[in-house]
Amino acid sequence: MVPPCPLRALWAVRHGQSVANVAFAAAAESGAPDPVPGRDRDIPLTAEGLAQAGALGARLADQAPGTGPDLVICSPYTRARQTWQAMADSAAKRGAAPLDMLIEERLRDRETGVFELHPPSAVRARAPHEAARRALLGDWWYRPPGGESFADVALRVGQFLTDLGRAAPGRRVLVVAHDGVVLALRHVLTGIGATAPEHLPPVPNASVSHWRGDGQTLRLTSWGDTAHLDPPGTAEGTPSA
Repeated sequence: MVPPCPLRALWAVRHGQSVANVAFAAAAESGAPDPVPGRDRDIPLTAEGLAQAGALGARLADQAPGTGPDLVICSPYTRARQTWQAMADSAAKRGAAPLDMLIEERLRDRETGVFELHPPSAVRARAPHEAARRALLGDWWYRPPGGESFADVALRVGQFLTDLGRAAPGRRVLVVAHDGVVLALRHVLTGIGATAPEHLPPVPNASVSHWRGDGQTLRLTSWGDTAHLDPPGTAEGTPSA
């Protein structure tokens, strides 16, 4: 049972490689017990991530007039805003017209509460009982103390989609956000009765997922596409951050 959504098209971009993506990948290899310093919303892109965002902008500029996005809605987090800015700059250099951009708080990354910016190895070292609880419940349902589960993210993303459809019927919308948000979009747009997306392919950094609309519903046409990255992005499937 696919929910109604009167958008003409929807693209969902995961931000480019971030400093935390690199740190989480290193911790997965070393077993480091320490969190990444700072606030999650302030984590910036790496040089690689900025280059990936530039490639996204080139892809945006290559679309035929009237077929690409006409509105951009972005997560408030630094890495997402940097991704869109680098995309916009790259597209402008290729002659693309500027697009309106809005910041939407409901597109923020999953909040991890007391374990903000903690790689899994740090959680295992500092709170092994919570690591065990996450393993028992599964990633989709696990809610860290003071944080959100991916199911919680899907609730706020679903309400965002409902509001967006009412406010922007017929528009072609580009969302720039995080892997958890992209997963939530897929779950919500699959419709009533959809199973939890625990075993989907990863959402690579700087990837594009696309839904095409007929004025009534949106249908998925591509998932996690990174064909614009040359060579392919090295951050594919890196842990969420």
